[in-house]
Amino acid sequence: MRMYPGHYMKQTENLRLAVDIGGTFTDIVLMNDDGLVVSSTKVPTTHADPSTGVLNGLQRVLANSDSSLQQIGLFIHGTTLATNALIEKRGADVASITTEGFRDILEIAYERRYDQYDVMIDKPDLLVSRARCFTVAERMSSQGKVITPLDTTTVTDLVKKIDEAGVSAIAICLLHAYANGDHENKVRELLLKHRPDLSISVSCEVSPEAREFDRLCTTIANAYIQPLMSGYLTNLESEVKKIGLNCPILMITASGGMTTLDTAARLPIRLVESGPAGGAVLAAHTAELCGAESVLSFDMGGTTAKLCLIDNYRPQQARHFEIARAARFIKGSGMPVRIPVLEMIEIGAGGGSIAHVDELGRLHVGPQSAGSEPGPAAYGHGGEGATVTDADLSLGYLDPDTFAEGLLKLDVAACEKVLRKKIADPLSVGIQQGATGVSNMVNENMANAARIHAVESGKDLSERLMIAFGGNGPLHASRIARRAGIKRILVPPNPGVGSAVGFLFAPVSFEIVKSHYTLLKTMKLPEINRFLAKLIAEATSVVNLATSDVKLSKRCVAFMRYQGQGHEIEIQLPNSQLDSHHVDEIEAKFETEYQRQYSRPVPGMNIEILNWGVSVASSVKSSTRNKEFNNTGNTNRTSNTRKIICDKTGNSTEAQVIDRKTLAYGDKVIGPALIVEHQTTTLVGTDFIASIDPQLNILMERH
Repeated sequence: MRMYPGHYMKQTENLRLAVDIGGTFTDIVLMNDDGLVVSSTKVPTTHADPSTGVLNGLQRVLANSDSSLQQIGLFIHGTTLATNALIEKRGADVASITTEGFRDILEIAYERRYDQYDVMIDKPDLLVSRARCFTVAERMSSQGKVITPLDTTTVTDLVKKIDEAGVSAIAICLLHAYANGDHENKVRELLLKHRPDLSISVSCEVSPEAREFDRLCTTIANAYIQPLMSGYLTNLESEVKKIGLNCPILMITASGGMTTLDTAARLPIRLVESGPAGGAVLAAHTAELCGAESVLSFDMGGTTAKLCLIDNYRPQQARHFEIARAARFIKGSGMPVRIPVLEMIEIGAGGGSIAHVDELGRLHVGPQSAGSEPGPAAYGHGGEGATVTDADLSLGYLDPDTFAEGLLKLDVAACEKVLRKKIADPLSVGIQQGATGVSNMVNENMANAARIHAVESGKDLSERLMIAFGGNGPLHASRIARRAGIKRILVPPNPGVGSAVGFLFAPVSFEIVKSHYTLLKTMKLPEINRFLAKLIAEATSVVNLATSDVKLSKRCVAFMRYQGQGHEIEIQLPNSQLDSHHVDEIEAKFETEYQRQYSRPVPGMNIEILNWGVSVASSVKSSTRNKEFNNTGNTNRTSNTRKIICDKTGNSTEAQVIDRKTLAYGDKVIGPALIVEHQTTTLVGTDFIASIDPQLNILMERH
């Protein structure tokens, strides 16, 4: 039987620990070798020292399951700390070093405004002022040949300027270093000789791809958070060893794989969005179990909501995204980062999102969040903002006595006081009307984000299965699905700690994307095969640091476009070495995919390949798909009821309140109903019917 939080038993087998540090809560999960969650919990994130929350949660799950530290054989960790440091500007003082004559790469950027009609436009904060943009004399060609040798005196002359600028981190991004990184490595060597305490990132390691501006921004971001993340990871490793936990610690990356602490400390930019990536991995795993080929993953926590499209059990992937956009949903308004990443859209919509009424009497929700300190007013810790959690409590969707495993009793009086002061009175409405407005606004924001994400990807939401998890995902899923035109929702077991559970299904993997320009028809196949073999060996060496698995899978791709175009399409390459027979096959794949995305191919055009990518991954335990079943279980069950505000009509109504532990395979629940568990609540909307499948997922269907 799949275990729910609260179903604990004495464990004798090896256990795996997963920890997800979010902006509001830290989630802890223990899983056994059979893939069953034996204990889980949520504790408030301790922002001053995140490891404190980790240790508190670890002690709780061990006590709840009557387990010991010695049974834990692997510790897998994901976090939003890297993302938050970039958004909140809590990184190191950083300077950049570029090739002489290219000092203004950051100022020039894309040579355009992201909103040409906004005269008061806010430019993205790219972390390095022009005064901290330094240059050295050198020049490489795009083929990696030395045009101008590195002038080492210009490097040593920088030491004084670096000291005067007071920086502690350096981002080195020289022209065409993706083709030959010798000059970057030499500059780093010389600087460390004079200033060994500097934290230095080089673009040939961080992001060895063409496009100077993106590569520089990625290297700067890595340098900016490297001291913070390296210090945190070192401290966490030390703290867990102090309490006797001596197992390997692996970090989840933005691409949904795992890597070592040393690699994570060297390339912390790979940790950006690592927490949400775990949620996408869980959704893909769940989709495979259910045989659902078209899925929308919906992860709503305390601070943000994340949505990801999954097709054929594989999350949509990208090679770049933007951090801290100045304008929501507008491309080009944030700091571009070019790394392998699971593609998702993330908005400031969580349980802690703060609602307010502006001077024009308009209601807004987020992106500001109350976090965990002090948290929503309902937490009773002095929060003064009206949040989504306060609205959900006022509407009757939350039980104040059982919230967060019963460890945090919600303060109804404080909740209603802040809703009246911040929302109801400014809008001249009642408290429940104000709470309904907050709920409708945040749900529409998330539904709109889902629609935008689908449209940008050229995909339709209506026939997709929504897989909902996170502390607030199951509570809001039916309300969002109705607005987005989605008919079916699935809530897996242990949804409140879904991202952490997803960590435990992720492979140990590493991905490298590197530029090497060639035309498809004239490429030198022996040279390309050697190039790919070198990338595979490099990725394999990283994976081997974290696993002894000898059955590593390898995947190679080419990023292709018609000659003269500005963007590439990812095409998977054959698993064997490339030969002349493969060229036509690759061309056909490209034209098929180009036609799918843009309606028709362009005849008579040369096809070029700008970048090549390889990923190496350990094997994962295969999923056992659900068997077909008929819903002949219990429908007329005995349950408590609670008065709620109907999510569809806005009227007061009675809703069933059912403990999820009492539900068995085949049972049905007719909405409106609240299916409660220790870490979250699933709202079965008035126009939904829920049933329990063989894996004990809650499947809700709109009628």
